[in-house]
Amino acid sequence: MKTRLGCLSHKSDSDSDFSEFLPPAQETSARCLKLSTDEVLRWSESFDHVLSHKYGLAAFRTFLKTEFSDENIEFWMACEDYKKIRSSTKLVSRANKIFKEFIDVQAPREVNMDYQTREKTKRILEDPDPGSLNEAQAIVYTLMEKDSYPRFLKSKLYQDIVKRTHAHGQRRSV
Repeated sequence: MKTRLGCLSHKSDSDSDFSEFLPPAQETSARCLKLSTDEVLRWSESFDHVLSHKYGLAAFRTFLKTEFSDENIEFWMACEDYKKIRSSTKLVSRANKIFKEFIDVQAPREVNMDYQTREKTKRILEDPDPGSLNEAQAIVYTLMEKDSYPRFLKSKLYQDIVKRTHAHGQRRSV
């Protein structure tokens, strides 16, 4: 993810420094990052809330790295970027790169998908369009939503973020 974490400051009674939950490379650039308890608790309402929130996504990626399954979120994010490509030349190039990195059997960051989907995706990518990866992306999304997301919500990482935002909010309102 090419996102550079900067400062996010909300006018909230319950915000907290989030930088300690980020990977070390991102930690220093996120020193002034603020999150409200409400934002963090919203992540538990649905997987989409996590993925659509810049720092929810960062926390989820960090969690997946601890489980050695970050290829799933990296593939999902690559698919999101892929959908935005309008140049047919770039589509072909990016489709090949994504296939070689995530989909091909024995790919360096191979995602878990059934043989039929893998083969169908391979055929579709012979003449790619922005929606070519939708089915494969949906399978990986469902895998993360049903498997990784519930563990994320129970994880020490997420629980610590909730506690920290809540504790910081209580200190400010005293």
